[in-house]
Amino acid sequence: MSRRMFARWVVFSCLVSWLVVPETALGQGLEYVKAHYTKYEFKIPMRDGVRLFTSVYVPKDESRSYPILLNRTPYSVRPYGVDQSKPDLGPHAAFGTSGYIFAYQDVRGRWMSEGVFVNMRPIKADVEKDAVDESTDTFDTIDWLIKNLPNNNGRVGQSGISYPGFYTACGLVGSHPALKAASPQAPVLDWFVGDDFHHNGALFLPHAFNFLANFGHPRPYPTSKPGVPFDHGTPDVYDFFLKLGALPNADARYYKGDVPFWDEMMQHGTYDAYWKARNLRPHLKDVKPAVMSVGGWFDAENLFGALECYRNIEANSPGIANTLVMGPWYHGQWGGNRNTGESLGYVKFDAKTSDFYRESIEFPFFEHHLKGAPDPKLPEAFVFETGRNEWKKLDAWPPKTVQPHALVLLGDGKLAVDGKPEPDPAGFAEYPSDPAKPVPSNPNIAIGMTREYMVDDQRFAGRRPDVLVFQSEPLEADLTLAGPIRPDLHVSTSGTDSDWIVKVIDVYPDDYPDPDPNPSGVKMGGFQQLVRGDVMRGKFRDSFETPKPFEPGRPTALKMKMNDVYHTFKTGHRIMVQIQSTWFPLVDRNPQTFVDIYQAKPTDFQKATQRVYYSKEFPSKIDVLVAP
Repeated sequence: MSRRMFARWVVFSCLVSWLVVPETALGQGLEYVKAHYTKYEFKIPMRDGVRLFTSVYVPKDESRSYPILLNRTPYSVRPYGVDQSKPDLGPHAAFGTSGYIFAYQDVRGRWMSEGVFVNMRPIKADVEKDAVDESTDTFDTIDWLIKNLPNNNGRVGQSGISYPGFYTACGLVGSHPALKAASPQAPVLDWFVGDDFHHNGALFLPHAFNFLANFGHPRPYPTSKPGVPFDHGTPDVYDFFLKLGALPNADARYYKGDVPFWDEMMQHGTYDAYWKARNLRPHLKDVKPAVMSVGGWFDAENLFGALECYRNIEANSPGIANTLVMGPWYHGQWGGNRNTGESLGYVKFDAKTSDFYRESIEFPFFEHHLKGAPDPKLPEAFVFETGRNEWKKLDAWPPKTVQPHALVLLGDGKLAVDGKPEPDPAGFAEYPSDPAKPVPSNPNIAIGMTREYMVDDQRFAGRRPDVLVFQSEPLEADLTLAGPIRPDLHVSTSGTDSDWIVKVIDVYPDDYPDPDPNPSGVKMGGFQQLVRGDVMRGKFRDSFETPKPFEPGRPTALKMKMNDVYHTFKTGHRIMVQIQSTWFPLVDRNPQTFVDIYQAKPTDFQKATQRVYYSKEFPSKIDVLVAP
């Protein structure tokens, strides 16, 4: 392998592990696995005759029976061959030494399984007779496993992170009676409204492009060979995507018709039947197994999915064991065995949060439901409160004690946290927005969407003239936000479309101590930690199905929903709100003219003057829920 190819492979390996695979360097170890498990490989037939490749690790100790723990994945069950074993089995080390039968399956159309792969294959079996989908494939797999594997106890659990979390959630739809416990972790539920590739209709460009450049190529036949990693030719993602230009150039220059899902996305720029068919939420009803939905407050990819999985099951499957677990994690940081979850970027959590979750929450959950171990009596919501840095057991999410509150935008860049200010009778703030010089989403050089962007210091952005800043006085008491954040703004643009990015930020006191040791030389005094930020594509302000242009210069109501937080702004800290119209390259550039952005031409991209109003007639605020 040449030095250049080796470098490309390193980049690809890092990208794939960041996107979809939790860190799993430590576990039982290959020696232990080979000594205690026998590996089998099966091609399990589905009801339509397609066979799915499944690796199964069975304990050599035949003196007792074992539950089956299933993981279905599009990312490969490698290594292939009965003489080749994984060095770690199960979600983390304790599972492999406790005794389970582990089944890993390549989903339909991926790697060594037969059939055709469909991204987020729509659920059809609950409305169409004889249909096959991921729910029926899960059912048929479980049915085969319990009938054909010796020494199984008739109980099955399923878990998975990210895309495997989607397949875990699909297994809950019309579930097999033997499926007793499932844990969808950071599951993909809706790729247009809130997960991965779109937030409120806006494309998350580097995540979508990089993911599909390495994952989206069709596989003509079953194979165990990985594809060739994509070479950006630069370490600077901002520069790469700015030079890319309008979105049609992605296929013309790089994909060249070989990434069908990108082409499909580009043909469906609204929340049409294509995307609605891939919305799993309506199907999460009448769930029978015990469910533990898991997510990270700082998951850049599927925070939406974790919260929505819990919410929809809670609303439509009364009476079942349904638990939400949320920690201070990036995507998949809680999985595997290596990362302790003590920090993210420069933000510290004062505890080994991932270790606690694995040992005290995840393992007892499966042990109880699959082996009859003592009930861990998990609460309705086991959630980590950032800022105060404490685990909390709650009987509801959001907590039943929360009260509605508002952070109100005022003149002179002020932010009122008491919710009862006197508005400026004619106030607004104005800023320019130029798609040719977009506001960076990252203060550092990177080639993709970084794990840390959701807690990054925002001082680099707030100093730009195209970012509005509203800031409170130092807090005289702790203020805890618990639940969704809902900006309720009045805005205008000189164009006919615009994106509106809202960021809620925790500003540390100027005398906040630096880390010790501090090899990077970070200054934490005045640190502006992003607590929650998101985008609203303006043309979708009233409907994701039917976009609507802005009337240039006319004040217009714009409401958006941002994902939940559980964060305490400590006494002496300030709350800041930043508002801008570009967030690049995290979000693709809005031309600021009312067009189909996926088919936009270079001439469609125009400068605009944006206004955010805070007058009596046109107030702007951020609606929040405050916990006592």
